[in-house]
Amino acid sequence: MHTYLQSARKQFEYYKSVGERAMAQVNDGALFWQQNAECNSIATIIKHLQGNMLSRWTDFLTTDGEKPWRQRDAEFESDTHSREDLLTKWNEGWICLFDALDSVNESNWHNDIFIRGEKHTVVDAINRQLAHIPYHVGQIVFIDKLHAGEDWASLTVPRGKSAEFNVQKFAEEAAKKTS
Repeated sequence: MHTYLQSARKQFEYYKSVGERAMAQVNDGALFWQQNAECNSIATIIKHLQGNMLSRWTDFLTTDGEKPWRQRDAEFESDTHSREDLLTKWNEGWICLFDALDSVNESNWHNDIFIRGEKHTVVDAINRQLAHIPYHVGQIVFIDKLHAGEDWASLTVPRGKSAEFNVQKFAEEAAKKTS
Protein backbone atom coordinates (compact mmCIF):
# COMPACT_ATOMS: atom_id res chain seq x y z
CA MET A 1 0.00 0.00 0.00
CA HIS A 2 2.66 2.54 1.02
CA THR A 3 4.81 1.78 -2.02
CA TYR A 4 1.83 2.26 -4.36
CA LEU A 5 0.78 5.52 -2.68
CA GLN A 6 4.34 6.87 -2.85
CA SER A 7 4.51 5.93 -6.52
CA ALA A 8 1.14 7.54 -7.29
CA ARG A 9 2.12 10.71 -5.45
CA LYS A 10 5.42 10.85 -7.34
CA GLN A 11 3.56 10.56 -10.67
CA PHE A 12 1.04 13.24 -9.72
CA GLU A 13 3.88 15.55 -8.60
CA TYR A 14 5.66 14.92 -11.90
CA TYR A 15 2.62 15.86 -14.02
CA LYS A 16 1.93 18.91 -11.85
CA SER A 17 5.50 20.00 -12.49
CA VAL A 18 5.23 19.32 -16.24
CA GLY A 19 2.14 21.50 -16.48
CA GLU A 20 3.73 24.30 -14.49
CA ARG A 21 6.98 24.24 -16.48
CA ALA A 22 5.00 24.28 -19.73
CA MET A 23 2.82 27.21 -18.66
CA ALA A 24 5.88 29.14 -17.53
CA GLN A 25 7.16 29.17 -21.12
CA VAL A 26 4.27 31.14 -22.63
CA ASN A 27 2.83 34.61 -22.26
CA ASP A 28 -0.51 35.20 -20.57
CA GLY A 29 -2.34 35.50 -23.88
CA ALA A 30 -1.43 31.93 -24.80
CA LEU A 31 -3.18 30.66 -21.67
CA PHE A 32 -6.52 31.96 -22.97
CA TRP A 33 -6.12 31.23 -26.69
CA GLN A 34 -8.59 28.86 -28.41
CA GLN A 35 -8.08 27.47 -31.90
CA ASN A 36 -11.86 27.47 -32.35
CA ALA A 37 -15.05 27.22 -30.31
CA GLU A 38 -14.73 23.42 -30.00
CA CYS A 39 -11.17 23.55 -28.65
CA ASN A 40 -10.34 24.25 -25.04
CA SER A 41 -7.90 26.93 -23.98
CA ILE A 42 -5.33 26.18 -21.30
CA ALA A 43 -7.48 28.28 -18.96
CA THR A 44 -10.46 26.03 -19.67
CA ILE A 45 -8.41 22.87 -19.16
CA ILE A 46 -7.16 24.18 -15.82
CA LYS A 47 -10.68 25.11 -14.74
CA HIS A 48 -11.85 21.61 -15.69
CA LEU A 49 -8.96 19.96 -13.86
CA GLN A 50 -9.70 22.01 -10.76
CA GLY A 51 -13.38 21.06 -10.83
CA ASN A 52 -12.56 17.42 -11.45
CA MET A 53 -9.95 17.23 -8.69
CA LEU A 54 -12.13 19.02 -6.14
CA SER A 55 -15.04 16.74 -6.95
CA ARG A 56 -13.08 13.49 -7.02
CA TRP A 57 -10.82 14.13 -4.04
CA THR A 58 -13.04 16.01 -1.57
CA ASP A 59 -14.15 13.39 0.97
CA PHE A 60 -12.54 10.86 -1.40
CA LEU A 61 -13.05 7.92 0.93
CA THR A 62 -16.63 8.58 1.99
CA THR A 63 -18.64 10.31 -0.76
CA ASP A 64 -19.21 9.82 -4.47
CA GLY A 65 -16.52 11.48 -6.58
CA GLU A 66 -19.11 13.32 -8.66
CA LYS A 67 -20.29 15.83 -6.08
CA PRO A 68 -23.78 17.36 -6.35
CA TRP A 69 -22.21 20.84 -6.11
CA ARG A 70 -19.93 20.30 -9.10
CA GLN A 71 -20.99 22.25 -12.19
CA ARG A 72 -18.97 20.43 -14.83
CA ASP A 73 -20.51 22.25 -17.80
CA ALA A 74 -19.50 25.60 -16.27
CA GLU A 75 -15.89 24.40 -16.20
CA PHE A 76 -15.87 24.82 -19.97
CA GLU A 77 -17.08 28.44 -19.90
CA SER A 78 -14.49 31.18 -19.93
CA ASP A 79 -14.52 33.33 -16.80
CA THR A 80 -10.90 33.39 -15.65
CA HIS A 81 -8.80 36.18 -17.05
CA SER A 82 -5.43 36.23 -15.34
CA ARG A 83 -2.48 33.89 -14.88
CA GLU A 84 -2.74 34.44 -11.14
CA ASP A 85 -6.38 33.25 -11.08
CA LEU A 86 -5.47 30.22 -13.16
CA LEU A 87 -2.60 29.25 -10.90
CA THR A 88 -4.84 29.65 -7.85
CA LYS A 89 -7.35 27.22 -9.40
CA TRP A 90 -4.54 24.87 -10.45
CA ASN A 91 -3.06 24.78 -6.95
CA GLU A 92 -6.42 24.44 -5.21
CA GLY A 93 -7.12 21.25 -7.14
CA TRP A 94 -3.67 19.81 -6.48
CA ILE A 95 -3.82 20.59 -2.74
CA CYS A 96 -7.14 18.75 -2.51
CA LEU A 97 -5.68 15.76 -4.38
CA PHE A 98 -2.51 15.53 -2.25
CA ASP A 99 -4.44 15.96 1.01
CA ALA A 100 -6.75 13.11 -0.01
CA LEU A 101 -3.84 10.85 -0.93
CA ASP A 102 -2.30 11.58 2.45
CA SER A 103 -5.53 10.45 4.14
CA VAL A 104 -5.29 6.91 2.74
CA ASN A 105 -4.06 4.41 5.33
CA GLU A 106 -4.36 0.76 6.36
CA SER A 107 -7.79 1.29 7.90
CA ASN A 108 -9.38 2.73 4.73
CA TRP A 109 -7.28 1.11 2.01
CA HIS A 110 -10.06 -1.37 1.25
CA ASN A 111 -12.91 1.16 1.18
CA ASP A 112 -15.15 1.15 -1.83
CA ILE A 113 -14.81 4.37 -3.79
CA PHE A 114 -17.70 5.56 -5.96
CA ILE A 115 -17.57 7.81 -8.99
CA ARG A 116 -20.96 8.54 -10.54
CA GLY A 117 -22.29 5.53 -8.66
CA GLU A 118 -19.69 3.16 -10.14
CA LYS A 119 -17.75 1.20 -7.52
CA HIS A 120 -13.94 1.37 -7.57
CA THR A 121 -11.15 0.16 -5.34
CA VAL A 122 -8.90 2.86 -3.92
CA VAL A 123 -6.26 1.81 -6.48
CA ASP A 124 -8.74 1.99 -9.36
CA ALA A 125 -9.94 5.45 -8.32
CA ILE A 126 -6.36 6.71 -8.09
CA ASN A 127 -5.41 5.07 -11.39
CA ARG A 128 -8.42 6.68 -13.04
CA GLN A 129 -7.03 10.07 -12.05
CA LEU A 130 -3.51 9.04 -13.08
CA ALA A 131 -4.93 8.61 -16.58
CA HIS A 132 -7.23 11.65 -16.62
CA ILE A 133 -4.89 14.32 -15.30
CA PRO A 134 -1.86 13.51 -17.52
CA TYR A 135 -4.19 13.44 -20.53
CA HIS A 136 -5.07 17.08 -19.88
CA VAL A 137 -1.51 18.06 -18.91
CA GLY A 138 -0.49 16.72 -22.33
CA GLN A 139 -3.03 19.05 -23.92
CA ILE A 140 -1.57 21.98 -21.98
CA VAL A 141 1.93 21.06 -23.16
CA PHE A 142 0.78 20.75 -26.78
CA ILE A 143 -0.92 24.14 -26.79
CA ASP A 144 2.08 25.73 -25.08
CA LYS A 145 4.45 24.22 -27.66
CA LEU A 146 2.36 25.74 -30.46
CA HIS A 147 2.73 29.17 -28.88
CA ALA A 148 6.36 28.94 -27.87
CA GLY A 149 7.46 27.65 -31.28
CA GLU A 150 11.22 27.60 -31.66
CA ASP A 151 11.60 29.13 -28.20
CA TRP A 152 10.20 25.96 -26.61
CA ALA A 153 12.54 24.40 -24.03
CA SER A 154 12.01 20.67 -23.80
CA LEU A 155 10.42 19.40 -20.61
CA THR A 156 11.90 15.93 -20.99
CA VAL A 157 14.44 14.59 -23.50
CA PRO A 158 15.27 17.30 -26.06
CA ARG A 159 14.81 16.31 -29.68
CA GLY A 160 18.05 14.99 -31.13
CA LYS A 161 19.69 14.85 -27.70
CA SER A 162 18.72 11.35 -26.48
CA ALA A 163 22.29 10.04 -26.28
CA GLU A 164 23.50 13.10 -24.33
CA PHE A 165 20.51 12.91 -22.03
CA ASN A 166 21.11 9.22 -21.30
CA VAL A 167 24.81 9.77 -20.55
CA GLN A 168 23.88 12.51 -18.09
CA LYS A 169 21.12 10.47 -16.42
CA PHE A 170 23.29 7.38 -16.01
CA ALA A 171 26.10 9.54 -14.57
CA GLU A 172 23.66 11.10 -12.07
CA GLU A 173 22.43 7.66 -11.00
CA ALA A 174 25.99 6.37 -10.61
CA ALA A 175 26.88 9.41 -8.48
CA LYS A 176 23.86 8.75 -6.23
CA LYS A 177 25.01 5.18 -5.64
CA THR A 178 28.49 6.25 -4.58
CA SER A 179 27.41 9.03 -2.24
